[in-house]
Amino acid sequence: MKKASIISIGDEIIYGQTPDTNSAYLSGKLLSIGMPVVGIYAVGDDIDAIVRKLGLAGDDADVVLLTGGLGPTDDDLTREALAGFLGVELQFQDELLQKIQDFFVRRNLQMPANNKRQAYIPAGAEAIANNCGTAPGIKAAIKGKLFIAMPGVPAEMKQMFEESVFAELRELAGEQSMVVRKLKCFGTGESNIAELLGRLMQRGRNPLINCTVECGVITLYIIATAKDKNKAQQMAEKDEKLLTGLLGELIFGRAEQTLAEVVGEKLAQQKKTVAVAESCTGGCLAKLLTDVPGSSRYFSYGWVTYSDAAKTSELGVKAELIKRYVAVSEQTAEAMAKGARKKAGADFAISITGIAGPAGGSEQKPVGTVYIAIDSDNNCETKRFIMTGDRETIRLRAAQTALNMLRLKLCA
Repeated sequence: MKKASIISIGDEIIYGQTPDTNSAYLSGKLLSIGMPVVGIYAVGDDIDAIVRKLGLAGDDADVVLLTGGLGPTDDDLTREALAGFLGVELQFQDELLQKIQDFFVRRNLQMPANNKRQAYIPAGAEAIANNCGTAPGIKAAIKGKLFIAMPGVPAEMKQMFEESVFAELRELAGEQSMVVRKLKCFGTGESNIAELLGRLMQRGRNPLINCTVECGVITLYIIATAKDKNKAQQMAEKDEKLLTGLLGELIFGRAEQTLAEVVGEKLAQQKKTVAVAESCTGGCLAKLLTDVPGSSRYFSYGWVTYSDAAKTSELGVKAELIKRYVAVSEQTAEAMAKGARKKAGADFAISITGIAGPAGGSEQKPVGTVYIAIDSDNNCETKRFIMTGDRETIRLRAAQTALNMLRLKLCA
């Protein structure tokens, strides 16, 4: 099976000044043709360092894609590094210079002298046309492995890849195929998921099962690799059914589904409505719900009652109750949810009150303490949580947890 590595070149990448979107784009395109990416490297503008990364990337892969370092300035060193790695000299090409000059002529501009260096490529390599910039790409082969350098500017790289690189890589990949299925989970930790799945997450297994975590949402990736697409699909489907049986209601969605989308779909199907009353989340829950197109079918009201006075005037929470139990309490959360549902006339009302930090916590109620209540015709369910992370993470995690509580109610 043909494999690929990606190298992103530039000080701006390793210093965190520019996000490496090129690697994500290329990984996705390679996945679509069944060519797995076995390594992604980032390296600064240093010839020796780039040469070392070329060696590492080439050791593991049949194809190495480079982006960046093909510009006209002194810190653009990909040409020199690639020539050094190949053990050849840079050679000047008249036709490349002519194309670069034409680029400036079409724009009624004078070509700076520095751009002439873009007409040099390693001896024996092939230039790749750049139809929206001045930096030609470079294609070279050594010891049966293919090295392709493209500009770092995303628009230029994408156009060059689509027009001049993708078809060749697709042919190289042949019938090999990779199929990826995603399962979205919420309501437990990553370690518990790993324990439930056991040997299914063992490295080297095919399909390979990986996971990522973001604000409590665990995404499981089922990556099946086979010589043809049908076989890979069958393998992925078999594992998807297996994981679904093992994880049950912990799985809330698939592919790119969000908790808000899943909850919204269930509310719409059941012809139910929801209102929200938020304190510490400051409208985050309402935003998640209304980010979904068509949410007007089920979302009715939203209140951000940040102060005690707002909880009383807007939701009818008695001042005596807040004074007795304080705003961050089970009793206040319950009263907020009941008041919101009554005022909105909704089928469900969710309330959130808590301490998002960084200050305001105590030994009894540390930062991250959150109470979430959901009121409905059947009952008012209230739960206490301790969220970890910074202020933004706590707020988002609280809103996601509230959505998950409602999802489970709608599934009951």
